Amino acid sequence: MKSIEEKIQDLKRERGAVIIAHNYQPDEVQAIADFTGDSLELSRKGAELPEEVIVFCGVHFMAETAAILSPEKTILLPDQFAGCPMADMITAEQLQAKKAEHPSAVVITYVNSSAAIKAESDLCCTSSNAMAVVSSVPADQEIIFVPDTHLGHYIQDELNREMIIWDGYCPTHSRIRDVDILREKEDHPNAIVMAHPECPQNIRDIADELLSTGQMCKVAAKSPHKEFIVATEMGLLYRLRNENPDKKFYSVSDRAVCPNMKKIDLEKVLWSLEDMQHRVVVPEPICSQARKSIDAMLAVK
Repeated sequence: MKSIEEKIQDLKRERGAVIIAHNYQPDEVQAIADFTGDSLELSRKGAELPEEVIVFCGVHFMAETAAILSPEKTILLPDQFAGCPMADMITAEQLQAKKAEHPSAVVITYVNSSAAIKAESDLCCTSSNAMAVVSSVPADQEIIFVPDTHLGHYIQDELNREMIIWDGYCPTHSRIRDVDILREKEDHPNAIVMAHPECPQNIRDIADELLSTGQMCKVAAKSPHKEFIVATEMGLLYRLRNENPDKKFYSVSDRAVCPNMKKIDLEKVLWSLEDMQHRVVVPEPICSQARKSIDAMLAVK
């Protein structure tokens, strides 16, 4: 009798599909994925690949971004209820109202947002390129930054650039506590602390490095350090440990878990391929308008 992994591989070949998984997905999902990475990296990868079917193991806004960049392809999200609380903290109507209050402002949206929000924006950004994107806007230009308050205030402080910052946040990163990091540092005095800029300021203040998930993987590979305390969703540790077997990685807390990122499992990946569900489509004109904000980001050097 075939294992579930073998059944997935058979169906993947039959459907002409590729499986991509975010760095925060469960270990067994990352293990059967063809590619792992952060949300925009995976969406861009999906657009470059020849396969016409993309099984996106992540959350809804990520599958939407893949659909925006590859509208001709079939984008499947194995669990249609895998959402993002931060993305839900702002609606298109709320952003339209804020834009009406500041009609000359440039709207910069973190990619952890819905297609409808991207469609209302001038530029998107990621946690790794947010500095460059904000710096690309003339100094005398007002900026509305949505939806992540922690990333927004980090950029504002680093660039000394006042912005109108929305009060959204990632519940998972907000659950990380400074006392957890200090405890881990006491237990592992030679470890350096890598934290995501979605973390609150008290966490950012005691981190050695503030990095996106992709940047954490690169720094861990190149660093002479052998021990790392990782202040982000603990799913990233699977990839970090696989890619760096000679190094040690410690999750800052078992509270650093995103329930939505854990909704997809191997059974749901199999069912997704069997039933070609659940397809994510971004309708026009939202798709084209959202694509403009992503393209504007990609044009920033």
